[in-house]
Amino acid sequence: MAIATGAALLCASAAPGAQSDSANPTCPASPNWAANQVMSLTPVDRGNQRVLLAEGVITPGLADRLRDALAEDDQISEIWFRSPGGDAYAGNEAGRMLRSEFPGIITRIPSGWACFSACNFAFMGGQLRIVEPQGQFMVHMFTHTGNRDIIRQEVEAGTDSTLELIGEIEQSSAQLATEDNDFLIRMGVSRRLLSEVMYATQAVGDGETRRCLTQDEAYSYNVANVRE
Repeated sequence: MAIATGAALLCASAAPGAQSDSANPTCPASPNWAANQVMSLTPVDRGNQRVLLAEGVITPGLADRLRDALAEDDQISEIWFRSPGGDAYAGNEAGRMLRSEFPGIITRIPSGWACFSACNFAFMGGQLRIVEPQGQFMVHMFTHTGNRDIIRQEVEAGTDSTLELIGEIEQSSAQLATEDNDFLIRMGVSRRLLSEVMYATQAVGDGETRRCLTQDEAYSYNVANVRE
């Protein structure tokens, strides 16, 4: 049974005039986070600079693909992220790789683009990080099992089986949350983001489960650290 649990990040608040999510009012109803099932990496010229557009779902092997793309085009100065997330371990690995091997790279969430879940770990790999006004960096606490039918079956099976499943979920959740939090602190995020925002957001339920940072909050918590 595959279980993945942890804390993931996403959004600066919805653009003025954009429809907000009724369940998560700080976030847009339709985040612009790209539909590619595997993140595409596209070098393009934007003004007088060379940038890498990173768009789509994060999958295993992203760190190697980013490394190859940056090595093949040494004129790239920034990576622009637009993603619904994906594999948290792959995002974490990509962020660590960027910080250790490309310390001068700038990561950016452009205005109107959304970087959710595992994308945030990759974004935090930039030593220099920019969240543009209306760029969306969203916090989401979550617990996920690959097959929710398993939970229902275990509950129906009886107390011992259910307790065993709960213990497995708790252990996995604690381990991954610790790894995620350690990564974020190492990348320079303020611990206040964890205590004031992430741990104050529900994991599941009918209430708010996503929290989108304003641009000022993104800089206050050191998610972003370069203003233009």
